Amino acid sequence: MPTFDAENFTTRLLAESLFYDLEYGLVGSVSLIDPEAERELYLASFMPDDGTYLGEAATAWEDAPELEDETDVAYALAVDSDVHGRYEVPEAAAQSLLELAREHDLLPSVTVLFEDAEM
Repeated sequence: MPTFDAENFTTRLLAESLFYDLEYGLVGSVSLIDPEAERELYLASFMPDDGTYLGEAATAWEDAPELEDETDVAYALAVDSDVHGRYEVPEAAAQSLLELAREHDLLPSVTVLFEDAEM
């Protein structure tokens, strides 16, 4: 029996999270969160307009959140960013996310966006 490969598992999970559902206009987005600063540092998602996967580095954030209930996001969301990379396949974007997470000791967060309202 083959040995479990945690890196392959993680890369595949991240790649699967960067989905696009044409029928419902849903886009999977992955953020990398700095748990100490409590804010997004990197984001990645599929870009329906050109069919690529965009990686972004956050450059500005909303004010720190005030948690009113357990469903609130516990970190500051990015409000501006620079392009970090553009990828043709989700696996390449996922590999970039995994490398950034390792390098900066970041945690993942997955969000489902509605194409029309939030892209």
